[in-house]
Amino acid sequence: MAHRTAGGNAAFHNFHNDFAHVTDPNERRRLALAEIDKAPFGWYHIRAVVVAGIGFFTDAYDIFAINLVTAMLGVVYWNDHKGKIATSADTAIKVATSGGTVIGQVGFGWLADVVGRKKMYGLELMVIIFATLAQALSSASPAMSITGLIIFWRVIMGIGVGGDYPLSSIITSEFATTKWRGAMMGAVFAMQGIGQFAAAMMALIVTAGFKGSLSVAPTAADCTGLCAVSVDKMWRTIIGFGAVPGCIALYYRLTIPETPRYTFDVARDVEKAGEDVKAYVKGKAEGHPDEIRRVQTLQGKNGQIDIPKASWTDFWHHYSQWKHGKVLLGTAGSWFFLDVAFYGLGLNNSVILTAIGYTGGKDMFEVFYNTAVGNLIIVCAGAIPGYWVTVATVDTLGRKPIQLMGFIILTILFCIIGFAYHKLNTSALLALYVLCQFFFNFGPNATTFIVPGECFPTRYRSTSHGLSAASGKLGAIVAQVVFGPLKGRGATPGSSESPWLNHVMEIFALFMFCGIFTTLLIPETKRKTLEELAGEVPGTSNYDPVTAGHAGQTTAMPLEEPLPAGAPRDDDISAAEKRVS
Repeated sequence: MAHRTAGGNAAFHNFHNDFAHVTDPNERRRLALAEIDKAPFGWYHIRAVVVAGIGFFTDAYDIFAINLVTAMLGVVYWNDHKGKIATSADTAIKVATSGGTVIGQVGFGWLADVVGRKKMYGLELMVIIFATLAQALSSASPAMSITGLIIFWRVIMGIGVGGDYPLSSIITSEFATTKWRGAMMGAVFAMQGIGQFAAAMMALIVTAGFKGSLSVAPTAADCTGLCAVSVDKMWRTIIGFGAVPGCIALYYRLTIPETPRYTFDVARDVEKAGEDVKAYVKGKAEGHPDEIRRVQTLQGKNGQIDIPKASWTDFWHHYSQWKHGKVLLGTAGSWFFLDVAFYGLGLNNSVILTAIGYTGGKDMFEVFYNTAVGNLIIVCAGAIPGYWVTVATVDTLGRKPIQLMGFIILTILFCIIGFAYHKLNTSALLALYVLCQFFFNFGPNATTFIVPGECFPTRYRSTSHGLSAASGKLGAIVAQVVFGPLKGRGATPGSSESPWLNHVMEIFALFMFCGIFTTLLIPETKRKTLEELAGEVPGTSNYDPVTAGHAGQTTAMPLEEPLPAGAPRDDDISAAEKRVS
């Protein structure tokens, strides 16, 4: 029999004592996870969202900031080319982050399933902080170009950014209450919009700070001397600031407890998992069980945990079944099709900035000022509202309907942009662009992040989310490497015309149409426990005896071991304790 532990009050309920008398580890697991699933929304849920969300704020800031910084790099390092960065260098710097992100998503995703969420959480943020500061301090030399240095450090930073995707998603998911799990995960992801806003705001602040130096140069080619020094300081400040929020969140990530689901299902440490539930709701780093009882439980009950152990053989066997493999195909395919168009839509940015009158200027101050303000308007007009509408509705409308609706509407919008491109005036194009941004984020951009963190079994949840997210970033690379140059097909050499942009938008409509069919492969996860979604709960529609570890069992296991004849029961012990006290 497990012993009761001290602690617990009206504010911090002692979950462990609710099932301390249960000796069957499978029943203790079920009871403990049920307490997490039905716990009322509290400050510890908010803390989990904020800690994970700051990481996504940092990710979005670092990714979005480079779009503003490359123009500044052109002024400083390509002054002999009229102050404009070479197209090949611009593309390589932007793609480098996506390349590193793919590595980080797969690598950190797999490691979080092998060594644990807690051991990996925070490590990816350290990588981001270090690589961000290294970029800000980089400088060209006779032996090394600035392009090579920034590409190297952005690949390293991308690895950290990639690790944040599966880790933040599954940690939020595994600690969340079932009722508001979608909103919690959506709020984490919505911090991307705030990060994009912060990057544009930071660019605006540094531009205003160096107004005097920038105003003397009418064009980028004329920005030399003090003007060039000022621009050099500007881009380093913008990039370097990306490390600040990461430093704030690092302590809280390093001290977050291991998720009880991982401790139960992978580590198979029943005592530790129960104590970690208490630690989480009290805001402590981890639980501290009685070590003697912990060892006895591990040695005596480890074999009784029903959930299969993680292994490559079990992994392949699990996903070789269509009912499980189709879910991974659905999450990975949907994310791939989404990101091709999501990153490709940015090819329209220069056109949109022109439409709203925030492009160019009489001097370099106005050029950088208009770029920063124009991007602020674009982010606020469609992206940020879309994120938070998802947060407000995802637990009522459901993930699958939102994703399906988003892909359908985006297919229609891209068809209109593509086939009617030359008939649309700038106002109509702006409206369609804002609608696309809104339905990306109130649609598949948010749900492709949420669903993979819910629908897979605990032992492979992080790996599966990492594979899905990496598939998405491969789509982003395709958009940047293939469709970026394709839009300029047939243009006069050296010009910035995009004669093929309408056809590229038509191709994106096809990708959105394909996303409709991959969405049909994923399950609806709204208001379902993670164990039910994994097929571990008997009596539910997707129950799988093999996944649950019940295959071959002919009789139900007792909830508690019978007590020997004459042994004192819990009620007798409690009465004796009261008389002594």
